[in-house]
Amino acid sequence: MGKKYLLGPNFTEKMSLKNCLIICTYMRPKPLLTLLESVEKQTVYPNEILIVDGSTNDETEKALQNRPFEGLQYYRVDAKDRGLTRQRNYGIERVGKTVDVVCFLDDDTVLEPEYFENLLNTYREYPEALGVGGYITNEVVWRKLKEDEQATSNEFQYDGYARTEASRHKLRKKLGLGSDVPPGFTPSFSHGRTINYLPPSGKIYPAESFMGGVSSFRRMIFDKISFSTYFEGYGLYEDTDFTLRLSKMGPLYINTSARLGHYHNDAGRPNKFKFGKMAVRNGWYVWRVKNENPSFSTKLKWYAISILYIATRLMGTIRSTKKQEGITESLGRISGLASLVVNKPKIQR
Repeated sequence: MGKKYLLGPNFTEKMSLKNCLIICTYMRPKPLLTLLESVEKQTVYPNEILIVDGSTNDETEKALQNRPFEGLQYYRVDAKDRGLTRQRNYGIERVGKTVDVVCFLDDDTVLEPEYFENLLNTYREYPEALGVGGYITNEVVWRKLKEDEQATSNEFQYDGYARTEASRHKLRKKLGLGSDVPPGFTPSFSHGRTINYLPPSGKIYPAESFMGGVSSFRRMIFDKISFSTYFEGYGLYEDTDFTLRLSKMGPLYINTSARLGHYHNDAGRPNKFKFGKMAVRNGWYVWRVKNENPSFSTKLKWYAISILYIATRLMGTIRSTKKQEGITESLGRISGLASLVVNKPKIQR
């Protein structure tokens, strides 16, 4: 039997889609204002903008009072609703009833003018889509291959483009641990290629997971699914968990013409030890969301790749100017891996 889509076979797309933008922020007033200024320049402006602020001071509120934006609603949450997944769920509860598509953006992104127009057009072109992700342009350098040209041994090739291959992926391939599915999909042993391995072709690609900070979803799906509160605070991989669960209900896509920049801001991020531990434990969690009963060989691959990533992170500190950060993160990963022996996360289904 084929996949049963949540929308059903007779769904007809509306000509006009109302969209709401939710931005969950924490202690980043300046990057937030930069993002909102890029929203002002959009060819399609959001029908609603909800700012859900988890800051422990009033700097963001003051910044927005001094620089008002059309259609913006500001909410400052207290401790019980603070944290990325809680703030997202808080925002969803306050979306207008007539909204068709809910968009999420990280507060340290900057949009190109046609971002929302191209994102929403994806739902018209693929009316069965439950979610569509945008495309980050400033994190990877790609080159377009000439006709019949092949990438070099140090490059990854996809759909007529090539980019530098990460050393850990080259090593994985040599050890027989490489991903066996396209970018944006997750192998049975997890550790797949993320969507930044999709090229800037302007095309729309199917996916089963993408970044929550450059995402959009049909409003109606939130009647059936929400962001998991397992992912507390910074919420690393909460977007992978959500989109993997949603992909079982219907198709998801990445539109590489819905373009934006992601300018990583360290404010509000956890320390490197916590980040490393979170990367392993949350990585284990989303692996088991995808593969509830992995085989022995699949388990072996997941742990082997996790250990390999610790080793490559430590080796990378030799050439790095931030040696302390690399060592601290690696120790966090080792701690996270050891903790799985006695205290595995409980999957919320």
